[in-house]
Amino acid sequence: MSSEFQMEAPSRIDPDELRSFYARQGYETTHSAEKLGRMMKNTFCFVTARKDGQLVGIARGVTDGVRGLLVECKLDPGWQGPACVTKKDGRIEHDEHGVAKQMALRVIEALKAAGVERVDVLAYGTEVDFCEELGFRRAPGVVPLQMDIGEPVKATAEVSGV
Repeated sequence: MSSEFQMEAPSRIDPDELRSFYARQGYETTHSAEKLGRMMKNTFCFVTARKDGQLVGIARGVTDGVRGLLVECKLDPGWQGPACVTKKDGRIEHDEHGVAKQMALRVIEALKAAGVERVDVLAYGTEVDFCEELGFRRAPGVVPLQMDIGEPVKATAEVSGV
């Protein structure tokens, strides 16, 4: 990793700075500083990368004590190198300086030190190669699903006794 980047696992990061980082990437997330603060508080391990004091990368992991999740690893596309494809969302596509790799490895090591037995990650398209280089492998038969809580929950059958 280039020495021009500073890595740290801060005990706290300003929610407005994090919101600004996400906005520069075009990454859609909550605009609530309160919710971002709660997200960071509930994160087991949070790692940042800075260039000349500016936040250029983040990685974070969560755990229940048995399983861990590398929730996100984002690096400003301006620092990813010429092979970066989408140049959006802070997706890790070409980690020319090794910054994203070091952030992700720090999170994984923290999860391992906490006794986690398995770490999962969700990768999108061009991020798969990055995750496989870290040692992740494709999980057979897994289908990622999501639910936006703002939408009504569809009930297919009544549950008695609830």
